Amino acid sequence: MRVGFAGTPEFAQAALARLHEAGFSVPLVLTQPDRPAGRGMKLQASPVKQYALAHAMPVAQPRSLKLDGKYPDEARMGEQALRDAALDVLVVAAYGLILPQWVLDLPRLGCLNIHASLLPRWRGAAPIHRAIEAGDADTGITIMQMDAGLDTGDMLMEERVAIAPDDTTATLHDRLAALGGRLIVEALEAAACGGLQRTPQPAEGVTYAHKIEKAEAAIDWRLPAEVIARRVRAFDPFPGASFEHAGETLKLWQAALRPGMPGAAPGTVLAADAGELVVACGEGALALLQLQRPGGKRQPTTALLQARPIAAGVCLQAAPGAGD
Repeated sequence: MRVGFAGTPEFAQAALARLHEAGFSVPLVLTQPDRPAGRGMKLQASPVKQYALAHAMPVAQPRSLKLDGKYPDEARMGEQALRDAALDVLVVAAYGLILPQWVLDLPRLGCLNIHASLLPRWRGAAPIHRAIEAGDADTGITIMQMDAGLDTGDMLMEERVAIAPDDTTATLHDRLAALGGRLIVEALEAAACGGLQRTPQPAEGVTYAHKIEKAEAAIDWRLPAEVIARRVRAFDPFPGASFEHAGETLKLWQAALRPGMPGAAPGTVLAADAGELVVACGEGALALLQLQRPGGKRQPTTALLQARPIAAGVCLQAAPGAGD
């Protein structure tokens, strides 16, 4: 079976590696163009491109595959690369470009997507973040037959994963990436002998995982402590929940629920001793356990307080954008 692959970040790289290790022929890899990254803003290849080049896989990086779109020359080059590859199937994982209908129709077995949720819940760009933010008890991987809609295609295979109380997007991402790699191999092996069954997605229970915006990370202390704690975990590693204090934007990476104090205004520091910084919220309170100053590293709050004490009674400010 000739398996094309389209993907960009680490989540996709894990699947490409699993396909390669399983012995599938990968005659073409599509990935996003190199992007500026790091302090020097030098062009950096995506994790998928880095893996592909290290294993002698042909790579194409069109900015678009729409033949009548903004980059028609690049789209035509991408079309030629796809036709020359003579694919049986195209596996797609967090590619980042919309696939036009001609791409979906080109491979003999169509395009299979590795999606990090139990569809139809959390269609869209940020299913891992949104599942944690919403307090879901579990999530998983769905292997889907792609169609022209946004994650609306028939389901081919799925497996459920429990979300632990301390899971962050980073930890859950890694488990789902590994699971996605295993399931796509199983799906392709089943497809090779005609054993894949298509199941339409239910019409009920559809939710959308909209892209994470930096402004969402601003902590609004008026929210319940439980909601803020989930957002802290959902926004780790990006963009990081944040608040303002003494002219600095501090990022909060770890927090724990604590009892509130009746009448305390949201954002008020209730305690700053015994190794904890406890802040009143709209409901309950939060112990801020791990913080990061601008340009610094993540560190236990106790270490940060030694350098920059915060007294009980101080009211922490919401970061710009909170509550907008």
